Order: sequence, then C-alpha cells, then structure tokens
Amino acid sequence: MAGSAIKPTPLLKDELDIVIPTIRNLDFLEMWRPFFEQYHLIIVQDGDPSKTIKVPDGFDYELYNRNDINRILGPKASCISFKDSACRCFGYMVSKKKYIYTIDDDCFVAKNPSGEQINALEQHIKNLLSPSTPYFFNTLYDPYREGADFVRGYPFSLREGATTAVSHGLWLNIPDYDAPTQLVKPLERNKRYVDAVLTVPKGTLFPMCGMNLAFNRELIGPAMYFGLMGDGQPIGRYDDMWAGWCMKVICDHMGWGVKTGLPYIWHSKASNPFVNLKKEYRGIYWQEDLIRFFQAAVLPKECVTVQQCYIELAKQVKEKLGKVDPYFIKLADAMVTWIEAWDELNSSEEKSSKQPNGTAK
Repeated sequence: MAGSAIKPTPLLKDELDIVIPTIRNLDFLEMWRPFFEQYHLIIVQDGDPSKTIKVPDGFDYELYNRNDINRILGPKASCISFKDSACRCFGYMVSKKKYIYTIDDDCFVAKNPSGEQINALEQHIKNLLSPSTPYFFNTLYDPYREGADFVRGYPFSLREGATTAVSHGLWLNIPDYDAPTQLVKPLERNKRYVDAVLTVPKGTLFPMCGMNLAFNRELIGPAMYFGLMGDGQPIGRYDDMWAGWCMKVICDHMGWGVKTGLPYIWHSKASNPFVNLKKEYRGIYWQEDLIRFFQAAVLPKECVTVQQCYIELAKQVKEKLGKVDPYFIKLADAMVTWIEAWDELNSSEEKSSKQPNGTAK
C-alpha cells in the first residue's frame, strides 16, 4: 500500500532541536537516521572554520562555525568556548524551539537486553513530558512510567509531582570516567543496562554529562551555559558538570525536577586519558571547593526568573570562588555575558540576525 511508506510523525517534531558539537564529518547520523531524520539539527562546528563538515543527505540542519558565532554575537562571542565541546551551548542559544536534545558524535544507537534498538530521543521526550518527584523519593523510581506507581506511604499531596526541566541519559560501553579512573581501569566497560528513571532529589547535586542530554529550553535554557573551557582556559572537561551544578541549584530554587537513567546510548570511543588529565587536573583539585560552594548556594526569593537566578549565581561565583582562582572571576563575567547574549538573541525583536551557512533540505 502506498500509505505504508508514510513515516509517522515523531513526538515534538516541530518543538525540538537536536544540537551536535563536532570537528568531523557526521557519518554517525546514518545510524540515527530512523530516529533523527524528521527533526531539525543545529550543528556547532568547533575548531578550524575553514574546514568543511559533511552532513549526510536528507537531514534538515543549520551549521554554525566560529566565524558565524563571532558574526552573530560580536564581542559577546567571548563567552563561547573554542576548541572544546562546550561550544554546543551556542546551539541552545540560537534555537527557537521549546526543547533541546544534545548528543556527541561518538555516540551510537544502543540496544536493550532484548536486542532492540533504543530510540533515545523518544525516551528523553517521555521523561520531559512527565512529572518529576524531587521532594520525596519513590522506591519504585519513576511512578509515572507504565507498570509503576507511587508506593504505600508516599504522600498524596506530592503525587502531582513537579515539572521536569532536564532528562539526563546514560551510556553503555565506554563509561564517562575522569582521567585517573581511566588510567587505572583502561579496559572497563559499562555493560549494565538498568531499566530505571530516577528523579535527582532536591538539594542533591550530580555530575551531569552532556553527551546524551535533553532539557526544556523554555524553562531552564539560560542556565545551560557550559562555561569557559578549552583554548586559552586553564581547565577542560568540566563544561557539562559546571552547567549541571548551576542548573540543579536553580531547578531546586524554582521547584523543577531533574531525571537521570534511561535512555542509554552506545559510547563508542574512549578519549586519551593523558590528554584528559592535562585538561582536568586543576578541576580535580578545585572541585572539592566547587561542590561545597554549590551545596551551600542559596538564591534569594527575589530571583523569580532563570536569568535573575543565574546572574545572582554569577555574583556568588565571583565573590566566593574568585578566592580559589582568578579563573572564576573571568568565568563569572562570562556567565553574565552569556545571559546578556541569550536575552539579545531571544528577544521578540530578534528574528533575522542568525543566518546559517549550511542547509540540507
């Protein structure tokens, strides 16, 4: 039948952008074609802007390189990292969709224990469209999943849950380890598939990984800044975790939830632990202070928007973490610049300044 060739419309087709940072041709998209082809892609090219990035035919995309970032943001482009996957957050800024899914180009389609391919994006959407339970832990994990519910003793007054702002997915094969752990466990692979989605409790921080991540851009987008990393900076590989700590403090303040667990992707490639150690070693030393800072951070009740929360957090970063290292004074200034650029690009008047340099129909 002719009608059988018509592809069903996927969830949130016109309300979600897929953001991919890359320095290479995006051949990996062929594997994701059944799940991504009907969505719009925003590709953020890192490194040499004169290099041509090839995208498989059939995908609808915008591609931005460093020249585009400089053209669109002007002096405020200084807040976007260079030679680091933290540049992906530029894609969050220029998107006009309600939701974002971001994935790394070394992440492939995983299979569940039954051997079926996992539609990671579909699971993320389900996570985002159902409530979270940040105020009281449910021992059957996500009570809104099919086949689960609230257990005996769960307060009825909390069963409506909270709006979900972020869905944090996991990875099979290469684990997301820091360099010292990579060095002592070079052959370790994650083979455990845990069929669970949990809400990260209010007041609890976690190490957010940006390689398989979805969020409600309209809610929490301005807080998803991946910091100053890479070229010219004293630290790398803390971009997603910095964003996660800032985001979680703000979500707790605003009353929103964060989920972690399903879906899984297949992380195909281990990065060089010696290169990673060079990027991470200051962060490993600093993070003890960072975690204490975020655990103690309190936002005043006058902060009623994400932007206000983020500016207040930047102020506290400068005051308290600036004593740890001057880098955090620079980072706090970049956090303010990020919000200024976000508001400029996302004002009601801004509709025509962004012009992609690559499109496939």
